[in-house]
Amino acid sequence: MVPSKRVYVLLGLGIAIAPILSLFITIPVTIAITLLFDAIVLGLMIVDGLQVRALRVRVKRDLPQRLSIGRDNPVMLTVTSPKVDAVIQIRDYYPTEFGVSTPTLNATIPANSTQELTYTVNPKRRGEFPWGNIQVRQLGNWGLAWHDWQIPYAMPVKVYPDLLGLRSLSIRLTLQSSGSIRQSRRMGIGTEFAELRNYRTGDDLRFIDWKATARRTGGNTPPLVRVLEPEQEQTLIILLDRGRLMTAQVQGLQRFDWGLNATLSLALAGLHRGDRVGVGVFDHQMHTWITPERGQSHLGKLIDCLTPIQPVLLESDYLGAVTNVVQRQTRRALVVVITDLVDVTASTELLAALSRLAPRYLPFCVTLRDPQVDHLAHTFTQDVTAAYSRAVALDLLAQRQVAFAQLKQKGVLVLDAPANQITDQLVERYLQLKARNQL
Repeated sequence: MVPSKRVYVLLGLGIAIAPILSLFITIPVTIAITLLFDAIVLGLMIVDGLQVRALRVRVKRDLPQRLSIGRDNPVMLTVTSPKVDAVIQIRDYYPTEFGVSTPTLNATIPANSTQELTYTVNPKRRGEFPWGNIQVRQLGNWGLAWHDWQIPYAMPVKVYPDLLGLRSLSIRLTLQSSGSIRQSRRMGIGTEFAELRNYRTGDDLRFIDWKATARRTGGNTPPLVRVLEPEQEQTLIILLDRGRLMTAQVQGLQRFDWGLNATLSLALAGLHRGDRVGVGVFDHQMHTWITPERGQSHLGKLIDCLTPIQPVLLESDYLGAVTNVVQRQTRRALVVVITDLVDVTASTELLAALSRLAPRYLPFCVTLRDPQVDHLAHTFTQDVTAAYSRAVALDLLAQRQVAFAQLKQKGVLVLDAPANQITDQLVERYLQLKARNQL
């Protein structure tokens, strides 16, 4: 039971009136009257608080079975008031590692009605966390006391990669399938033979089948053209670095978590486009290898296998990871390496590894840049300390550009983007590669 503000006001009023009463009656009588008044107020407060016991609201919590890291996940509390209007305060004991939109919920629930109160939590780490009970305070009918109690609702919750983003991407890919993406795929040059047809004005002369044309009878017949369509069963291999560079915090999340979100989104896009998708997670060795498969059901396997993985403070062996892929994947594939670069020297091994992939495979280097470095590099300042920071940031960006230029010279595709924007840009780049049949 917790006194309300009204109780403190009444007790203060009794103390304030006591000096006035002492002008008309004796001091002992004034003290007795004041103590009697305070006792009456406190007694009414206790009765008011006890009355709430029979009028408690009922609270039920609903939250997603799988929480998404770095996202505002909705939590809904359904509150039912049985007999009277209920003025309540609710504090849900969510995990302390989570950010929250509203720590305490305040509401007035009309009698014999149900109301839904919603707030959001934003996890910053993946894993399993304990979610505690629900603390409820309900104001008495006289407004003198808060009846305070806990509703047992402890439960474990699991935080996954960005599943909300995957759901949104899945909807977008479905809508695009019948739109511009399909159109651009038809406009591209295919890789698999479909049929022969008569030559039409504007057809590429390279696709005239002269042998088939020669076998036709009649001298005035038009030449035959081979019609090709994009290959459906291509292979996409994603190599996700979990080494030392991926442990850094970027925009509130570890760089590895941004890379993991991008990995799953790219895998979803690949499966949606009919490709076989495989994933490897590596540090100084290949930590996890998931064999390339097709079908939307494969995405669930990827999520379950990749969610428990955390980055480690170990140097990454790019050459070993690429060698592992070459040994496992003999057919041509798009190999996407998601990592980060520091400078030209540190990128030497990455350059050597990706160079080994070309031209048999199509190597694609994806790096997750820190937006804070961009901000420092492009913010002019007259402060000496800030100027040194800006100079370091500019030097880091310049060395990255040199490293990317070397990668491009070796035939490696490159995408460098802020970590919090990498997912959308990577998926868009992959869809462009599919539309142009570059794989």
